[in-house]
Amino acid sequence: MQIWQSSVLILLGLIGSMTPPMTASYAEEPGEIVDGAGFTLYGTESIKGSDAVKVERDPICDRTKHPRIAKVEPDEAKPGDKIIISGENFGTKECFHTVTFSAASHIPVAFKFMSDSAIEAIVPDAKAGMSFIIIVSGGGSAQSKPVLIKSK
Repeated sequence: MQIWQSSVLILLGLIGSMTPPMTASYAEEPGEIVDGAGFTLYGTESIKGSDAVKVERDPICDRTKHPRIAKVEPDEAKPGDKIIISGENFGTKECFHTVTFSAASHIPVAFKFMSDSAIEAIVPDAKAGMSFIIIVSGGGSAQSKPVLIKSK
């Protein structure tokens, strides 16, 4: 057993002596390609093109307040009818993203942001039957209870 262990250690020593030593590689110039280091951005200036005015105007969306749909009125409607989606934490006009109907998820829905707790939407041309309404805001998404879409 001791001979076997000695043989293994000698073999590992031989293998270790055959491999080249590892050296640290770093870029001398910004954006320089160095063998073993890849492309680096070390020492580069900040990304150009930043517009302070645009950054100042960007909305700050509160991601901690998740939206919730309390009710949809009316809960029965035909394509083209207006409905009011009521709830809470819909956010601001700039942070509110979209309204969709599960029965017509591929059709864009026309909507009007009214407040943090109300959205007006037009029922899309969807197949008659039950459908969920999904809203997406800066804080996430919410789904309503089923709504009946009547035939035209």
